[in-house]
Amino acid sequence: MTPETKLQNLPIGINTLSSIRENDMVYVDKTPLIWEMVQQPARFFLSRPRRFGKSLLVDTLKELFEGNRALFSGLYIEDKWNWSKTYPVIKFDFADGVIDSRTILDIRIRKLLTENQQRLGVVASAVDNDIPGFFRDVIVQAREKYGQKVVVLVDEYDKPILDNIDTPERAAEVREGLKNLYSVLKGQDAHLQFIFMTGVTKFSKVSLFSGLNQLKDITLDERYASICGYTQTDLETSFAQHLKDVNWQQLKDWYNGYQFLGEPVYNPYDILLFISGNYRYRNYWFETGNPSFLIKLFQQKAYFLPALEQLEVSEEILDSFDIERINPVTLLFQSGYLTIKKVYTDVMGELAFVLAVPNHEVKMALNNQLIDGYCQIDTEKKALRTELYELLHQGAIDQLKPMLQRLFAGIPWRNFTNNDLPNSEGYYASVLYAFFASLNATVIPEDITNRGQADMTVMLGDFIYVMEIKLDKSADYQAQIPNSALQQVQDKAYAQKYVNQDKKVFEVGLIFNQVQRNLVQLDWLSACQK
Repeated sequence: MTPETKLQNLPIGINTLSSIRENDMVYVDKTPLIWEMVQQPARFFLSRPRRFGKSLLVDTLKELFEGNRALFSGLYIEDKWNWSKTYPVIKFDFADGVIDSRTILDIRIRKLLTENQQRLGVVASAVDNDIPGFFRDVIVQAREKYGQKVVVLVDEYDKPILDNIDTPERAAEVREGLKNLYSVLKGQDAHLQFIFMTGVTKFSKVSLFSGLNQLKDITLDERYASICGYTQTDLETSFAQHLKDVNWQQLKDWYNGYQFLGEPVYNPYDILLFISGNYRYRNYWFETGNPSFLIKLFQQKAYFLPALEQLEVSEEILDSFDIERINPVTLLFQSGYLTIKKVYTDVMGELAFVLAVPNHEVKMALNNQLIDGYCQIDTEKKALRTELYELLHQGAIDQLKPMLQRLFAGIPWRNFTNNDLPNSEGYYASVLYAFFASLNATVIPEDITNRGQADMTVMLGDFIYVMEIKLDKSADYQAQIPNSALQQVQDKAYAQKYVNQDKKVFEVGLIFNQVQRNLVQLDWLSACQK
């Protein structure tokens, strides 16, 4: 390879603009969108999933306001920004380590304030334990020294809360500590040129920002949909040489699909590791932090997992949450495990959103986590999935009952001693859904027909399985003749709409027993035999 065609380095794990620009690394120019933000005094908030490039965006803003023109050579904003004017920048980054108490948080805040004070060359007069006073002094003195209004940048603003999210009381204490810091911004508005805060989740303004209502939330602003993440055009231009032999459709299926009311984007972390890993398709992003707390939350609320296939929610659900009222769907969306697939106006004239898992990587990895959470089996999981896939793919429905019985028999029920999760029909449907979805099968929960809805339809290969699930609570189960679940499928003609397709259709009735905690009866009929 000649020097002229030498590939640029990949910015894997690099969150500083200087490192990227000074070491010949690929940089996707986001300054056209940054220019839209910085032309006048403004206050912005942005929520994006982890490893989406938020920290690099914050650092780019810092370098811009500090006037480091060399780093912007050749970029869109270079000939538009007034480089003769520089601004004092106060930056907070809560990404490092775990903050597990209010005391530790206060120590961290004071350390960050001290670092900013020293970097700006100012001396705060407030006493050390007066965090709001300390922050106010730094802002005021920086304004006086530099003769320009102050820029405040906050990266991972919510991480101290998320570090404690599974302990609500401690999370609430940490939230109050952050509120103690952020509330200063309202009173110092006259001294501030620009505020930019970013993190994974969005907590309500009332609970955290104490009146800082001037923050403009651009999380779902279509103009800034691609300010973090890589677009398809980015890959085909900035990464053209790195991806010249890639199967574009396969790459899209695995890693694209995150939508924030604009052009869909890829997670940068996935793309960089995919390239460096010689085009190996793996769960790069998901492996950096599984949603263990979310799985626990789903268990506590006995969440009906099949509902994840076709979620329709209001704007309020996506907007924000409080520690005292955590909606698992809100967290799934804000954390990147769900994304927007469609937006429409409902009958009340309000915006509504259809959510779905963004891509193959998240779908496969999330369903494996759900299997672990709802079944808590490890040793046979992969073997069971492989067997179930082959069975369904081949239409070997006569082997389905013993296979599913082994699956449920392998669940250590002692883990649910203090949990009512298995005492509902929805639990058994959720376990089946998690396994079926992990096979990359098409799963339609609550499959609607003109005469009702089947509990679940599963499509894999040349076969369609229309299923009804019932839970029997008797202490001594006796086989039902006829099978009431199968009878309902037949009486309501749930499978009729699939009969004329070029696939074999099975009607399946499954009965679980609450006492035995297992499948006790499964009967089926080929729909075309009727």
